Amino acid sequence: MKNIKNMDDFNEFVKKIQKENFYREPIAWGFCRSEKGRVEANRTLSASFAVVNYKENNGSAAVILWALNEYATKKSQTLDVGGSELVFTLNEKVLDKIIKVFEFLIDETGGEKHRNLQNLLIMKEVIEASSEFEDDPNHEFRVAFMFADELAKSVEVAYLKLYLLSLNKVAIRSLNLNGIFALLPNLAWDEYSKPFELQWLRENEIWLKMNGIYPKISSVDKFPRYLSHVIPADNVRILDDAKVRMGASLGAGTTIMPGASYVNFNSGTTGGAMVEGRISSSVIVGEGTDIGGGASILGVLSGTNGNPISIGKRCLLGANSVTGIPLGDDCIVDGGIAILEGTKVFISEKERANLAKVNADFKFDREIYKGLELAGLNGLHFRQNSQNGQITASLSKRAIKLNEDLH
Repeated sequence: MKNIKNMDDFNEFVKKIQKENFYREPIAWGFCRSEKGRVEANRTLSASFAVVNYKENNGSAAVILWALNEYATKKSQTLDVGGSELVFTLNEKVLDKIIKVFEFLIDETGGEKHRNLQNLLIMKEVIEASSEFEDDPNHEFRVAFMFADELAKSVEVAYLKLYLLSLNKVAIRSLNLNGIFALLPNLAWDEYSKPFELQWLRENEIWLKMNGIYPKISSVDKFPRYLSHVIPADNVRILDDAKVRMGASLGAGTTIMPGASYVNFNSGTTGGAMVEGRISSSVIVGEGTDIGGGASILGVLSGTNGNPISIGKRCLLGANSVTGIPLGDDCIVDGGIAILEGTKVFISEKERANLAKVNADFKFDREIYKGLELAGLNGLHFRQNSQNGQITASLSKRAIKLNEDLH
């Protein structure tokens, strides 16, 4: 490698790398700190990414793969990029080789504008400050590449996918998350989001408690909390960190209230929304929608026969209501009622005519419909007749508008 003095030299070097058989363009990649087990020292418990790249910074990725290949070759090993992912443990020698390529950027900007470079420099600083790093079983610095969106094989790539969702770099339901529950270990998380194996806590419970250092456990779960890994947009408010799971996606302007609210992984909002109820896994909530207190949107494992639910823009789900079908824009589900796939819904002749004006592609040709038949339609207002208990639908005449001062 010749001395790289400027961006032209760098681009020329990257082009050469990209022609080599060890190079493969990743979909996503990033550096992470992998927390290791105490009972099983080689087991990764969790991964923290400071910077996540999605279909970007491929030049930097090429340099890293080049450095990894150089290191592997010296160890008489082969860098395998033929699978769907690659996870490689970093050490000071590999970091030095990578950083040397980027030295011209350090001279020009101090690294401040290059977050991947900042990440490299800080990892190197941490390693240098810890003389016992090589023998420390509790963490490792790694780089993780995802070349194809297949079943995650490593905890690092599983976390990389969760980060992509929570950083809003990919759309909800756009990644393959099959098998992620089986892959991630069930852990105790302390107040600083540090993971502990349950077996280790049991084996050391007496010693920890008698020394007064038993950790304050905030949760036991396979997933950490969103706020332990992600800095949200300035106008996102989360009033209780337990209410949002890592892998959730929150649109700018979303407010998550305490109480009965919850946002699961691979679900969330696409814009400003008020959430006081439950958004189950794989649920997408549109901008301007209000999920009332205790309202529940069913997930793919909770009564929708595997059909993921999307809620449109400017909808209102009343307090303690249950929604088990997709809704279009400007819909209302009154408080306390359940609209499920098999729910029988009555629509009068007058309201069928009104609804046909905002749903031109749907044929309103009878009085009774199953909930699933009305899935995705706009302007529906679901009510329950207080005298006979019948569920009805009519054209929503109420404009749902969130309080701008709160979003």
